[in-house]
Amino acid sequence: MLDDLGLHDTAFTTRTIADQAEAERLGFTGSPTILVDGQDPFTEPDHAAGLTCRVYRIPDGLAGLPATDQLRQVLANAS
Repeated sequence: MLDDLGLHDTAFTTRTIADQAEAERLGFTGSPTILVDGQDPFTEPDHAAGLTCRVYRIPDGLAGLPATDQLRQVLANAS
């Protein structure tokens, strides 16, 4: 997807959150969380930090990942 947007040289990292204390310290609201420039573009107010599975609102309802078009838009806006 990064290549599709012309972001060939854009680096990304993955990180494992080890425990509830780390999740709270980082504001981690579930897996998977996608950060762009250190910010969560899909954050929802009042969602508690924790080691949980994350649910995303997509045009068709709820899913375990953002829709591809949603993620493309976020990356395009950030570039």
